Amino acid sequence: MRRDVFQAIADPTRRQIIGLLANATLNLNSIADNFDISRPAISKHIRILTECGLVTIKQDGRERYCSADLKQLKTVADWTAQYHTFWMDKLDALENFLGKPARPVNPRRKKQ
Repeated sequence: MRRDVFQAIADPTRRQIIGLLANATLNLNSIADNFDISRPAISKHIRILTECGLVTIKQDGRERYCSADLKQLKTVADWTAQYHTFWMDKLDALENFLGKPARPVNPRRKKQ
């Protein structure tokens, strides 16, 4: 089954695994050492990341080494980019609103 990259990064553990593998190629035990969950749970997360193309596994003797393949994250970057303009426009409008001087207080008006 080919999984969706959004499904893969929806889980915080998988995002942490991607972060670890972005800096180094690690075997499964080295990855598991960074988490307080079982080795089978880590294997399941790795399988999901592999199915969506974010992780590649290479066998070297008895060891399986995982490395990140971050090209698939371009899909996420492209999707979020469409909202960048929207939020920048909103933030610019807020900045303009906050940057305007306050209305002058009418000195003749009594305070209540």
